[in-house]
Order: sequence, then C-alpha cells, then structure tokens
Amino acid sequence: MFGRSIEYKTADQMRHMVDAGRVTCDALDAAVAAAVVGATTADLNEAAAAVLKEAGATSNFLGYYGFPATVCTSVNDQVVHGIPGSYTLKDGDIVSIDGGAIVHGWHGDSARTVIVGTKDPADVELSDVTRASLWHGIAALAKASRVGEIGCAIDDYVHEAGNKFGILEEYVGHGIGSEMHQAPDVVNFRSRNLGPKVKPGMCLAIEPMLVRGGLETKVLDDDWTVVTSDGSRAAHWEHSVAVHRDGIWVLTAPDGGAAELAPFGITPKPIA
Repeated sequence: MFGRSIEYKTADQMRHMVDAGRVTCDALDAAVAAAVVGATTADLNEAAAAVLKEAGATSNFLGYYGFPATVCTSVNDQVVHGIPGSYTLKDGDIVSIDGGAIVHGWHGDSARTVIVGTKDPADVELSDVTRASLWHGIAALAKASRVGEIGCAIDDYVHEAGNKFGILEEYVGHGIGSEMHQAPDVVNFRSRNLGPKVKPGMCLAIEPMLVRGGLETKVLDDDWTVVTSDGSRAAHWEHSVAVHRDGIWVLTAPDGGAAELAPFGITPKPIA
C-alpha cells in the first residue's frame, strides 16, 4: 500500500471516526464479556452484533469480501480472521476478537485478546507483551516523523521484553477512514523503508500479532482463518488512531488512550 494515495481527513471527518471508534469499543466490550467457558464463538459474534444494531451502526466485517460474521474470533493457534461458529470455548483458551463499525460512512477497527477461565502464565505474558507493544507503537506515532517508526518501536519493545515471542510480518496494520483498509501499510517490525511522513489527517490502525512459536502460517480451507503452522498460540491487539493538528487521539479507546499513554508522558488531545 506504500504506492497508494493516503486519505487525509478533515477534523469533522475524524470526529465521525470518534463515533465509529466508540461503537467499535462498546461492541468489543460485549464480545469480551461473552467470552466464558461454555460459550460458542457465535455467542461472541452475536454480542458484538447486538451492540452495533442498538447504536444504528454497520459492521465493516460482515460481507467484507464475503466474510460471514460481524467479528473475527481466532482461538489458540488461530492468528486472525477466525470465523465465529459452533466452537465451544474451553477453560484456558486464548481468543483474539477483531471487529469494527461504520458510523456516518466512517470506520473503526480494533482487536483484543482474552484468556478464558484458567490462565496459562505463558499465554498471559504473550497477550500482555502484544498489548504493550501496541501502546509502544501508538506512543511512537505521537512523536514520529515517518509511519515506519511505529514498527520500530513495536519491534524494539518485543526485543526488550525478552524476545520470547515472534512478530508476524505477513499481516500488518493499515490506514483507515472512509474504507476499512487503506494506505499506508503499518508494519509491526523494524524496516529500512520508513514509509510516508506522518501528517495531520492521517488515521492508522495499528495491530501487532505475536506468536509463541514459529512465524510460519497457513490459511485453512475456509479461505479465511490464519493459523500458525506449528500449532503455537497467538495474540492480537489493535487500535485505530487519528493524527490531528493538536496531537493524536486513540479512536477506539474510551479515553482516547489517556491512561495507557500517560506512562510515556503523552497526553492525547481531543479533535477540535
């Protein structure tokens, strides 16, 4: 996507994206709350769909290139794009839930990882490091001159955290706005190509995906679900972030990212 044109939003357009981000956050709250032992992944999907319906929002996942659900539910060795269905969650499962909403034609996109029931310490660490790497990337964006600095910050943090987990390079973040997936690519690793300049009006979905084992993946016969080839577990965290004239605002965090960015000395600014 580096060669494609970047869509720079006006303040009014980004305020619509704040609304889309808020609904996305609420939908994921509901899906995470539904992720209990004995629930099916379809139950998680229904919980998120009910929130979108109540808000008058549209799912940007349902029907996207034929995807059949409102959210992706990726369990254990499934990295991304898992299709909700009859699978019943078991004690100790790790589930990544990815979803989004369209409000007034503008998109939100976010993902979280949850561990069901008894928590394997290795899975807790995997999810925690993935989540923290996301916030390191967001903090880097607040001061970055180039988009690629986000990936450098994520890569550096994962290395500093013990280098226990692999960062998938096949699947990356992206621009977001009037479409869910736009230019530029937002890689989660250090690259010599730092990509385009960071400018006001740029909105990015940052989404590191880490695995406990090897980096090789494959797509299942459903043509959607991505799994690790060695069966190792994965975690996925994502937020959509707006860059505006006064700073950044995490569109899919209820406080704009204030609590998570405070340790970095960064105060997100509402879009004026």
